[in-house]
Amino acid sequence: MDTGFDLRKHGGVDVFLRDCPTRAVLELIAGKWTMLVLVALEDGRPMRFAELRRRLDGVTAKVLTGTLRALEREGLLTRAVYPTVPPRVEYRLTALGREVGGLLQGITDWAQANVAAVVAAREEFDERAARPPEAVE
Repeated sequence: MDTGFDLRKHGGVDVFLRDCPTRAVLELIAGKWTMLVLVALEDGRPMRFAELRRRLDGVTAKVLTGTLRALEREGLLTRAVYPTVPPRVEYRLTALGREVGGLLQGITDWAQANVAAVVAAREEFDERAARPPEAVE
């Protein structure tokens, strides 16, 4: 099956191919908690773990820890440990993280501005789906 222009033949990547490394990046960025961490840190201010956990209502410590580690591994945030008692740990976006955080902030703004329309469409769809099929004459 032809998926279109194969950029791999020309030294690029093609996100539509299953083994494209770009897919792993998109999978990480598209995760709910990843998106929210990136938006929470997007203003450039460093945040501590507990502060992030309070900001991201509903995230578990385990999920937040995994999300932060994945973002650090991919170069989207830095983790700074300060030698205090107890140790103080802060998270801050890298330049790459700020770039994607800005894009995700735009998506977040769109979602907040359009949530009422999306909910109305969902309710209308569910109402139509619940009705028995109409006979076609």
